[in-house]
Amino acid sequence: MKKTAQVLALTGVLALTLAACGDRPAENAGGGGGSTTPTEATQSSEDPGPTESNPDFKACMVSDSGGFDDKSFNQTSHDGLVNAVKNLGLKTGEVESQSDSEYADNIAALLREDCNAIVTVGFLLGEATEAAAKKSSDVDFAIVDFGYAKPPKNLRGLSFNTAEPSFLAGYLAAGMTKSGVVGTFGGAKIPTVTIFMDGFWEGVQYWNEQKDDEVQVVGWDEKAQSGSFTDDFEDKIAGQDTADNLMSQGADIIFPVAGPAGLGALEAAQATNGEVNAIWVDTDGCVSAAEYCDTLISSVMKGMDVAVEQAITDSVNDEFTNEPYVGTLDNGGVQLAPYHEFDGEVPQELKDEIESIKQDLVDGKIKITSPSAPQ
Repeated sequence: MKKTAQVLALTGVLALTLAACGDRPAENAGGGGGSTTPTEATQSSEDPGPTESNPDFKACMVSDSGGFDDKSFNQTSHDGLVNAVKNLGLKTGEVESQSDSEYADNIAALLREDCNAIVTVGFLLGEATEAAAKKSSDVDFAIVDFGYAKPPKNLRGLSFNTAEPSFLAGYLAAGMTKSGVVGTFGGAKIPTVTIFMDGFWEGVQYWNEQKDDEVQVVGWDEKAQSGSFTDDFEDKIAGQDTADNLMSQGADIIFPVAGPAGLGALEAAQATNGEVNAIWVDTDGCVSAAEYCDTLISSVMKGMDVAVEQAITDSVNDEFTNEPYVGTLDNGGVQLAPYHEFDGEVPQELKDEIESIKQDLVDGKIKITSPSAPQ
């Protein structure tokens, strides 16, 4: 899955036209070592060119260990960098981390390359990003999936209340299950993972309350904050084995929150020839992992590309602040994806209920109780 760390030429980067590339997620139609010597991207002679030109500004990015081709949050965040380069005419540098131990060194490598703005991707980079920001006050930093109580003036957290669309996903799963059992698992027990699982669990409980039903969730219990984890975001075999375990408990809809490891769950579901289906996370899976679209009822999307591009744009325009960004259903920063191939299978009544619940979440009539939800 993972490429060796490198900075891609802009022509190669632009080929990554994946989920929500540059636009806020559409409204639900139905509902070691990383590179230590980054190089600069160049503009393709065939490309019409940027709408602006800022050739002296360098925007940079460090991935977590999943790499920029993870069909999940690294890839969507990277799209934001691509779009900023495309629209603003920037130089760029990037490093793909190969392990958690490299984060500080990879950020330091980009600082040596005179980056003006550095975006880091993933909760696990929180400490290293804050330390670098405090040491390099002349560089603007943004981090995807992390927030700080008192960030330095040059550091912005980009967080997403994914419990909200995950609540919708849980309600959807409860309404679509035939076995009466749905399952979820994570890549690691960290807040940016468990927030999805909490929302999913709460959505199923809400279905049970509204319908006097008893749909069961296996793989996670919000009250106990315990469940199933692969402890690895890249091991597809571990994801497949975990999904198989949930399926053995009767789950016929799987909600993997495990990055590339979650692709193993999609493989396991697809192998059942329709008996088990799934809901993807971070991106619209029918776009980023189209080979599994026939098993994806929907996806929980995060507008990470939009948030990243905005942070870089603010830095270019000298408008950067440390005010945190939180993507919500209300501001469109998170969404439930279209139903795609399942559009004809999801009952209209269920679609209508999901739209109504979405508005109730926005209006505060339904309260999310996840301890991982951003405040």
